Amino acid sequence: MKLIELSDLSVRFGAQTILSHVNLTLTPGEIVTIVGPNGSGKSSLLRVIIGALRPSAGSVRRQEGVRIGYVPQKLHIDPTLPMTVRRFLSLPSRVSDKVVGDALEQAGAGHLESHQMADLSGGQFQRVLLARALLSDPQVLILDEATQGLDQPGSAAFYRQIEEVRDRLGCAVVMVSHELHVVMASSDRVICLNGHICCEGAPEHVASAPEYRALFGSGTQGALALYRHEHNHSHDHGCDHDHAHETAQ
Repeated sequence: MKLIELSDLSVRFGAQTILSHVNLTLTPGEIVTIVGPNGSGKSSLLRVIIGALRPSAGSVRRQEGVRIGYVPQKLHIDPTLPMTVRRFLSLPSRVSDKVVGDALEQAGAGHLESHQMADLSGGQFQRVLLARALLSDPQVLILDEATQGLDQPGSAAFYRQIEEVRDRLGCAVVMVSHELHVVMASSDRVICLNGHICCEGAPEHVASAPEYRALFGSGTQGALALYRHEHNHSHDHGCDHDHAHETAQ
């Protein structure tokens, strides 16, 4: 089942082409990570998926009534404003105690309901933002640099939580991150973006692809292997999508 499908999609701002001929399908239960250098079009691609940006060419097809949850890169809340987590999750409209409680539990933040937003650590704050995204029981969960500012153990714990959410809800997950090794190790499929899709496939496969190494350096493959220590097969076929898809099964 296709939840969202982008076909031959391009985005232009004036004379500048941001994205060119992008094809992407999101299906239930799959964690897709989008990696790419600054200016590669990652944020624009997320905005197209969400529906906040109309493409200049190509098409976007969404399953009718598809529910999308979004965890932003950051959200500023005035630290002098007294607001509990429970109150924050009821803005702009009231949400039942059960819905809030369930969302916080799924986000690993069940103990934070009565805490002040201003008192939360960076990791706690991101889990509350995740809970907010889960209030709508999303079929597609989108995270834009959601662990920015967290240390590596905190990031790894957050991504493990995302995997648990995926397992429980069966939703599609789309993540953008600069923490290549941690986030890619949590992924079923990785898309390397630089204005267009350079290559895509299973994490180990993309990490060994020349296109990926050209963007991020040859040392990234070994570091990724530390996180994916269970894999024991070789990748010497370039960035062929069909082969990469097979290794992801």
